[in-house]
Amino acid sequence: MAAEPVKRITDIGPPHYEKFLHPMVKKNYGMWKYHESLAPGVLCHVAESGDKLFTVRAGSPRLLSTATIRMFADLAEKYCGGYLRFTSRNNVEFLLDNQANIEPLKKDLQAAGFPVGGTNNAISNIVHTQGWVHCHSSATDASGIVKCVMDALYDRFTHENLPAKLRIALACCLNMCGAVHCSDISILGVHRRPPQINKDLLPKVCEIPTLISSCPTGAIRSATYEGKPSVEVVEEQCMYCANCYTVCPAMPLNDPENDGISIWVGGKVSNARSAPKFSKLAIPFIPNEPPRWPGVVDAVVNIVEVYAKHAHKYERMGDWIERIGWPRFFELTGIPFTRYHIDDFRFAGTTFARSTHIRF
Repeated sequence: MAAEPVKRITDIGPPHYEKFLHPMVKKNYGMWKYHESLAPGVLCHVAESGDKLFTVRAGSPRLLSTATIRMFADLAEKYCGGYLRFTSRNNVEFLLDNQANIEPLKKDLQAAGFPVGGTNNAISNIVHTQGWVHCHSSATDASGIVKCVMDALYDRFTHENLPAKLRIALACCLNMCGAVHCSDISILGVHRRPPQINKDLLPKVCEIPTLISSCPTGAIRSATYEGKPSVEVVEEQCMYCANCYTVCPAMPLNDPENDGISIWVGGKVSNARSAPKFSKLAIPFIPNEPPRWPGVVDAVVNIVEVYAKHAHKYERMGDWIERIGWPRFFELTGIPFTRYHIDDFRFAGTTFARSTHIRF
C-alpha cells in the first residue's frame, strides 16, 4: 500500500486571499450582476443567484493605532461575522449580509468619530504616502495635511453632491508613492534645493562609486576635498529625487526653508467618457505651514468648490478643465498663472498610451 504524501506546511509568503473572503463572495465569485447605491457610503451588491451583500464604507486616518484596529474588528464581529477590508484609499469597508445591521453599524462608527461616505459623486478618502512620520526623502508631511484637508471637506465625504466622483492624492515628494499623477486633485511635496554635501562625513560613511551611480540624471560627479575623494552636484541636472541620500546619509536633501507643496489637477485612471489623464500643475509652490497647513487647505477647498459650482453632471475635474479651457480655469479659481505652468518638456505625453482602449 502506497504511503500518503506528506503535507508540508510553511510560513513562506502570504496566506491565500480566499481564506479571508466573505462566504457570500466565495459562493458568487465571478457571478455578480450589478450594484446599487443605498446611501452615501452604503452599497448593495446583487449576484446572479439573488444573494445580496452590503458594503458600509467609513474613512480612516490610515495610520491606525492597535486600539482603533481592535475597535474595527469588534464592530465587524458584532455586525458582519468579522468580515471587513481596507480599500486602496484607506477606507475601511464592512461586508454585511443582513441589511438590518447597516444603520446600527453606521451609528456606532459615527459615535466613534469615523464618518460613513466616500462613494459615487463624493470625495473618497485621500490616498497618501508616509510624510514626516517615516519617509527620509519627504518634502512635506502626509497624514497631517490629509487630516487638515479632510476636516475642511468633511461634508464632501459624507454627501454625494459633487458633479462626479473626486479623488485627491498626496505624495510627500516627487517620487510620488501616492497616486498624484492620476488624481483629480494632487498635493505634491517639492524640494527646491539640491542635496547639501557634508564633505567631512562623506568619505567615512559612503561608497563614492555607489553614490555616483545612484543619480538617475548623472548630476553627481567625482571630486576631491582637501585631498580626499569626494563628490560635487551639478545643480542644473538635479531632479531632487533623494536617491543619493538613500545610499549616502552625508547628502541630506530636506530643507525646512525651501521645501514645500505644489498642487496638481485633472488626472484620472478611469476610461469612462474620456481616456485616462495625467495631472497638470495648478499651483507651483505653497510653503509648509504645520500643524494645520492653511495655505494648502484653502487652495484645495477653493478648487473643489469652483469645480462643484461650474462642472456638468458626471464631468470629472480634467474633463471640466478641458471643456472650459485652462485660461478660464485659472480665472475662475483665482490662481495666478506663472512661467512654471509652461510645459517645456520635449517628451510630454502626447503619444503615451495612457488608455486601455485598443488602437490600430
